[in-house]
Amino acid sequence: MDARDDALTVEQAAEAFAAEVAYWREVRGLAKREVARRMGFDPSYVSHVESGRHKPTGDFARRAEEALNAGKAIWKRWLDYELAKAPAAPAAAVPAPRRVEQPYAAGSAIVVEHDAARLDYDGSLYRLTMRRLLRNTGQEPITRYLIRISVDRYPGEPEQSNVHYRLHPLTWDELSLTATCRGETMRWQAKHDRDAFKEVWLLFENEQGRFPLYPGESVWIEYAYSVGQEKWGRWFQRAVRLPTEHLAVELAFPAHLDPAVWGTETSMTAEAAPLRTAPVQRAENGMRVFSWSTSAPALHARYRLEWRFRNRPEHDANQGEFR
Repeated sequence: MDARDDALTVEQAAEAFAAEVAYWREVRGLAKREVARRMGFDPSYVSHVESGRHKPTGDFARRAEEALNAGKAIWKRWLDYELAKAPAAPAAAVPAPRRVEQPYAAGSAIVVEHDAARLDYDGSLYRLTMRRLLRNTGQEPITRYLIRISVDRYPGEPEQSNVHYRLHPLTWDELSLTATCRGETMRWQAKHDRDAFKEVWLLFENEQGRFPLYPGESVWIEYAYSVGQEKWGRWFQRAVRLPTEHLAVELAFPAHLDPAVWGTETSMTAEAAPLRTAPVQRAENGMRVFSWSTSAPALHARYRLEWRFRNRPEHDANQGEFR
């Protein structure tokens, strides 16, 4: 058996690379034309890479990484693509089989049956709570699950954001990350630690023992973290990175701020367009809660919710907030 049997195919790796570029372009709030200008490419070339019509190159990956300041996430996807392209070693030269690192949560072995995010804002601090119902459709136990935390104080102005986060990096202490599964606390382990970008393995274990997600099982996990408004902006984006059956988002803001919410959706092959259904709002204990959901979202689709506070002076409104 080839040691890479569980690794990404060339097509999957190319698709993941394209999705990563599109994700970071949207995180930075940049149009394809502007990204192409910063990279020194024709706009059509960037569009063709994102849509999968052109395969990635090392030169493109380096320039995209620099233009989008992606914390090496784009470069990592390029290395995955190069690994997928490499020919398999002759049978006689194949070493003893080893377990391949799970790219997200064992890749296609996991399905998200329900994905629910709630973002609460108290006027100075954002607290995000994520609940996911995961199902293991593979053949091996899953022992960890990868999450991503990325912030951008000045979307559309990466140079200004870079300076801001060099001076005010996102820290683990302020995040106060917590995670649970089956009522058990989950340990976590940092994978990437950048000024404005974190990737974290949530481990199905703690000091008392281990509780892997076995084939055929479903389980709820919940994790939460906090970010101050000076590092979080007025937008929140969900990227569909695993097969997902239902996705829901709630945004809760103080009612006295008179919040207004809108959103867009996009994919690897389509430009941003308004959400097909509008967020629904309700009153809740002095808060105004906006809810939006969709069923069977396409893999690599991205949904972005934005907001403004109509009852906050403009000079205060621009002091910080993001995601």
